[in-house]
Amino acid sequence: MAPIPGSGLAKGLAVTLRTMTRKSVTEQYPDAQPELPPRTRGVIGLFEENCTVCMLCARECPDWCIYIDSHKETVPPAAPGGRERSRNVLDRFAIDFSLCMYCGICIEVCPFDALFWSPEFEYAETDIHDLTHERDKLREWMWTVPAPPALDPAAEEPKEIVAARKTAEKLAAAQAEPGEEQS
Repeated sequence: MAPIPGSGLAKGLAVTLRTMTRKSVTEQYPDAQPELPPRTRGVIGLFEENCTVCMLCARECPDWCIYIDSHKETVPPAAPGGRERSRNVLDRFAIDFSLCMYCGICIEVCPFDALFWSPEFEYAETDIHDLTHERDKLREWMWTVPAPPALDPAAEEPKEIVAARKTAEKLAAAQAEPGEEQS
């Protein structure tokens, strides 16, 4: 038996009529702000004070969208008779968000915690060339980075802290013993 001509069209129209009567769940974005999870990945924020210009983030970036410029400065010796040291000083840190694929590799490889995910997502530009954001803009986004979640109170303390506490207790006990003998 052959299908009735136009039956597919009638089925499609029936689906359309059924869905037209239901309430819409779509929220219109500019009018209604979305409720985002607390640790949402938006853009990358820079905590400039922690950046040592090690260039790991730029080297590991698969898109090559991180631009870093720096120069070396000589630091005077900390103690008399010491030697001078040199350190890198950050001149430019920029991320081209038109190239970035938001993989987070740069944040993961940063050994000094200078890069963080910011939940900020409204940074659209009318010109694609304006999507390269310099360090001042990246620094502004650091204010929107949420604090890390609290530690689990039932978790065991790190071994370093336990060892440091034992050492401090031994030192305190050793200092208290000579004081007791003199009394």
